[in-house]
Amino acid sequence: MTAPAIPPALFDFLRELKENNDRAWFEANRARYIGDVRDPMLDFIAAFGEPLAAISPHFRADPRANGGSLFRIYRDTRFSRDKTPYKTNVGAHFRHAAGRDAHAPGFYLHLEPGRCFAGCGIWRPGGEAVGHIRDAIVARPRVWKRITGASFCETFALMGESLKRPPRGYDADHPLIGDLKRKDFIARAEVSEADAVAPNFLDRFAGIARSGGPFVRFLSEALRVPF
Repeated sequence: MTAPAIPPALFDFLRELKENNDRAWFEANRARYIGDVRDPMLDFIAAFGEPLAAISPHFRADPRANGGSLFRIYRDTRFSRDKTPYKTNVGAHFRHAAGRDAHAPGFYLHLEPGRCFAGCGIWRPGGEAVGHIRDAIVARPRVWKRITGASFCETFALMGESLKRPPRGYDADHPLIGDLKRKDFIARAEVSEADAVAPNFLDRFAGIARSGGPFVRFLSEALRVPF
């Protein structure tokens, strides 16, 4: 498919931002941010809408500059010792229509100099939601093992934090206790900066998302939302 490319200038801007992470520099370079980072990402998000709908009609590729799939460049510094005002990466989250924030099933793209990846799943689900996911794993262990098996691991690695002890109410000797202890149910596929700026990157990203579709379907069904 023909799609807007991620320009190398996006990574150039982020590298310079890391070295000049202050409001004066950003304001002096705001036009570069809009032209080299924000607008190309919004074009990419819009173009991903069609292949995303083919994976599932219940996820959104929202190309609005504010409140859509593109994460804000501004850091929330209220509770952080690091008071630098800007993120030195860009991210897009293609969340479920039933989700209001990043704590819902979805697909994700992270672009940062030296650290790019595509992801899928759900980060830090709440207590009720994580219980539903654990219960689904216990109820359908063969399905979970098939979905997260060797073929899945050719593309993805399961990431995130886990409990130190088995969660209350679950058998500590369960054969899938490692997965039942997870706080996050996220899978990550590494991509390179060269991959990201290649003309076919939309196809590449769409292929990764398709590979993660069964994983996201399992989580969606566990949370009783349609896939």
